[in-house]
Amino acid sequence: MELPEDVAPKARTVAELDDALTHCRACPRLVEWREEAARVKRASFADWDYWARPVTGFGPADARVLVVGLAPAAHGGNRTGRMFTGDRSGDVLVRALHDVGLASQATSVTRDDGLELLGVRFTAPVHCAPPANKPTPQERDTCRPWLERELRLMRPTLGSVVVLGAFGWQALLPALAAAGWSVPRPRPVFGHGVRVDLAPAASAPAALRALPVFGCYHVSQQNTFTGRLTPAMLRGVLAEAAHAAGLPTG
Repeated sequence: MELPEDVAPKARTVAELDDALTHCRACPRLVEWREEAARVKRASFADWDYWARPVTGFGPADARVLVVGLAPAAHGGNRTGRMFTGDRSGDVLVRALHDVGLASQATSVTRDDGLELLGVRFTAPVHCAPPANKPTPQERDTCRPWLERELRLMRPTLGSVVVLGAFGWQALLPALAAAGWSVPRPRPVFGHGVRVDLAPAASAPAALRALPVFGCYHVSQQNTFTGRLTPAMLRGVLAEAAHAAGLPTG
């Protein structure tokens, strides 16, 4: 079995990377869980043919803003085959993107619902649904080469990153360092509304630009139902990231 560290660096485009990623079986626990969720199903989705494979990033390969989550939900992205699609987290995020002019519609229901992200791409540090939404450190690290390669391939256009939650923040910083940006020591601490501007590393290509990275509470039900993350708070971070990347907002 080929590992992400062997396969991901060979991808010459984001499309090639996405295609290779969907065949990954590197983490036995995650493979078992994503396929078990597809067999057992949730009663309300009993008639669904679950995707039950790694879920790729979604959005244009030349996006200016990258939104980094945690991992697909067992009955969301793992069911629909598209990140932030078919669950409440996706509903909240896509509505906020639509509100600020970065998505073509306010809903994200199925892979063929017509949603287009406008200058924005979704990705995650772990591409398979984990039990209890908690990947292990080993699973995070095994999956990291996909994220590193995605960042490298997006370097010509990438203007900012929004990280949803502390897990994504901690997983992203090493990937950014591997992709050519200088991450300070000690590493910046996650917080909602935090902005860190990463300079290109000394070894990076001369054309590489500084990259603003924004922290935002995750769009989980726990955060949105309790008011820890409100729609206004989410819109504020997304609009700031869009402005930093030179994208117009509505």
